[in-house]
Amino acid sequence: MSVVAEAVASDRLGGRVWLYSNYHCNLACTYCLTESAPSAARRELDPALMLRAAHEAARLGFTDLGVTGGEPFLLPSMPALLADLAEILPTLVLSNGTLFGEGRLARLAPLIGRPVAVQISLDAPDPATNDAQRGDSTYAKVVDAIPRLVDLGIRVRVATTLDEDGLDDEGHARLCELHRSLGVPDEDHIVRPVLRRGRAGERGRGTDLPHSALPPELTLTTDGAFWSPFGPTVRQGALDTDLLVTRTILPLDVPACALLELVDGLPRGADARIGIR
Repeated sequence: MSVVAEAVASDRLGGRVWLYSNYHCNLACTYCLTESAPSAARRELDPALMLRAAHEAARLGFTDLGVTGGEPFLLPSMPALLADLAEILPTLVLSNGTLFGEGRLARLAPLIGRPVAVQISLDAPDPATNDAQRGDSTYAKVVDAIPRLVDLGIRVRVATTLDEDGLDDEGHARLCELHRSLGVPDEDHIVRPVLRRGRAGERGRGTDLPHSALPPELTLTTDGAFWSPFGPTVRQGALDTDLLVTRTILPLDVPACALLELVDGLPRGADARIGIR
């Protein structure tokens, strides 16, 4: 067993390797970590590089993959790429859920029957609250898309991102009732805080956390490897490098071992985690 596999098995290192497929997006959410927007630089990871990283991740002992952005489904090659990645390791892809019209849904056929889950953002049980953060008509598009994906046989997770005051008990109950009605069970509903990074940081919003509170999950971008998918954030157009591990992303054992050294170097008592995977 490799040192990475041992670290994953002992939960010192997260089992998922994250891949930032791109940085541009059709939305410009108010708390976006990466300042993604239609005008953002694409900064795409080459699909061949992502597949190589997946093969090396499996060899080293990582257990699964995550694909995020930006909005990954803006890339025409994404459905086929996800199918290929899932042949190597189970794969989770994060999406804003607003692009699944009939044509794009039809192109998701390669995902059916493969270990791929689509995690879609839904922040509130009502359009006004949700759309104030994510953009006009996003609520309607998401609640239309989720059951369509479920009907295709694709696993859907719902991610809710909240400020510290969050939803009250009634709001949370309504949101849970909503996602259940859309075909998403409780175990596939993830609630996470707004982090004071990226666009939220510019506005003084969110929770300010030390890196030790973020689960160490190796994250690859065009700019290098980071501690967490919450690491390669952007503020006023500049990339934050406080959570940069190495500029080298391949071979994967270079950033993986560098991250493990950082994790093992944390002082005792610095292992607090928040549930934001």
